[in-house]
Amino acid sequence: MADPMTDNRPLGGTGAPGSIQGLLGDALRETTDLARKEIALFRTEMSNNLRSLFLGLGMMVGAAVFAVVALLVLTDALVKWLATVVHSEALAALIVGAVFLAVAVGLALWGRSAMSLSTLTPTRTTRQVRQDARVLSERVSG
Repeated sequence: MADPMTDNRPLGGTGAPGSIQGLLGDALRETTDLARKEIALFRTEMSNNLRSLFLGLGMMVGAAVFAVVALLVLTDALVKWLATVVHSEALAALIVGAVFLAVAVGLALWGRSAMSLSTLTPTRTTRQVRQDARVLSERVSG
């Protein structure tokens, strides 16, 4: 936004320089320009936030596929080893299954908190709008 003290162009698109009509025209034009810029910032920020969210979801799905295959192989090996220790394959499978279930619940809760809707809040846009409102109110009152 141009500073009226250092801006050498005549004020107002119509009317005499410095007239109320000209000043109101400038204010309306600058307010419209500011609103367009705020909307563009909001769109850009939300687009980046959603892109990050979908990229993260894709990575989680890919990791889950590989983790399932690895867990199947490792689970079989762990059950066979534990069966030699407890002398019961059924008891070994039950112990391993309970541990894996506890880990799965913990990971699911952690993933849910990471995908919270609060991470999608356009914080930069909100901060910029508040700052613009503060500056505008200072200019109007001062």
